[in-house]
This record gives sequence, structure tokens and C-alpha cells, in this order.
Amino acid sequence: MAKSLTKSQIIGAVAETVGLTKKQAAATLEAIVNLAYKNAKNTFTLPGLGKLVLVNRKARMGRNPATGETIKIAAKRVVKFRVAKAAKDAILGAKK
Repeated sequence: MAKSLTKSQIIGAVAETVGLTKKQAAATLEAIVNLAYKNAKNTFTLPGLGKLVLVNRKARMGRNPATGETIKIAAKRVVKFRVAKAAKDAILGAKK
């Protein structure tokens, strides 16, 4: 399995593709990340890639894997990323 791209590799690829300097590409990537952090509470969408959403998880019963003891897991809010259909089709191939 191939290794994932590092931040500097992503910045280099974006800079080369769009024709920006690496510094400008890094600033652009940082701006998008900060925008996603600020707006995740209201759902942040990257068109063609997916969206960040906040989800409320209910309290539930779980099991301690070491002891087998049943424990109560408290309710909490979590961040999820939902992949866009266009991204799924591009990566996995469109269903026939």
C-alpha cells in the first residue's frame, strides 16, 4: 500500500499545478483549513470532495475488551467527514 502524501508534498503539487509559489500554496491550504475549523459547526462543504458535519452521538452500553465488563458510554458530539458522491465515483469508479 502506498504512503499518503505529506503536507509539503501536497503544497508542492498544488503550487506546480496552479502555478503558485510554494509559499502562496501553503497560505491557501492554511486558509482553507482555518475556514473549515471555524465553520464546521454549521457544516463545511468542499465541493467535489465532501463535508464536515457535527453529529450528536447517543449514550450507549459498551464492553471493556480487557475485562469483558459492561460499561456505559456517555453521549457526546463528534466531527464526521461525509465523502461526496463525485469523490466516491472518481476514486472507486461509477456504479453501472
